[in-house]
Amino acid sequence: IFIRVSVTTVLFFMLQKFFIKEQIKRSDIPLLIFCAVFGVVVNQEMFFLGLERTTPINAALIMIMTPILVFVISFFMRHEQATWQKIMGLVFGGGGALLIMSGKSFNFSSDTLLGDIFILINATSYAIYLVMVRPLMKQYHPLTVVTYIFAIGLIPVSIFGFNQFITIDWQGFTTTAWMGVAFVVICTTFFAYLLNMLALREVSSSVVGAYIYMQPVLASIIAILLGQDRLSSEKIIAAVCIFFGVYMVSFGGRFGRKSPSVKL
Repeated sequence: IFIRVSVTTVLFFMLQKFFIKEQIKRSDIPLLIFCAVFGVVVNQEMFFLGLERTTPINAALIMIMTPILVFVISFFMRHEQATWQKIMGLVFGGGGALLIMSGKSFNFSSDTLLGDIFILINATSYAIYLVMVRPLMKQYHPLTVVTYIFAIGLIPVSIFGFNQFITIDWQGFTTTAWMGVAFVVICTTFFAYLLNMLALREVSSSVVGAYIYMQPVLASIIAILLGQDRLSSEKIIAAVCIFFGVYMVSFGGRFGRKSPSVKL
């Protein structure tokens, strides 16, 4: 986590200073700190603590709750309206994700309870982050926002992780290990956060959250291409449900603006 956040902070800082050169108002610093805590610190720490204590399939199932949490938080904060299209899209997307993983061996038990709780906190914190960070997109460039969020988040991450960082056996790293570290830092951290920020400038938090349902589909496609999984009718049906669900959340409101919002 320390490597992810520190390297990504440097990359964001260089890009922001070179291309944007935008300053943050003091009045917005508290919200940036809030977003850094939930979007970087709690999100990252809880995910890896949870994954250490539970199974990957348990973690994947719990992460399905993220789009639902984003939608619920946005609704109660009056950032979005609960249209029937979005509700139906979340149901189809969640059902498709569950169907893809239905053949895997998962078990919520006392052995994984603590890890499951950590993953749930991770999902909740990321949902809060997606909702709370969006107002900042209306005032600043996404690169400016994510740069300050990571710079602030680096402080507590350094406190938690630096002692473990200095004990790393760098000489024991293989080429595969270095490639893995590079992929995690560049692809799943730098580009993931940057593209999410750019997306939040254009669409609502629930739309960004809904695309999390695409992860099991993409994972299955990659596994099939690598010969680690096989195509089945269940996966096809699940993929159709997920694509339909994401479409409804993303674009459903465009053909149903005159329909009344659902009162929950």
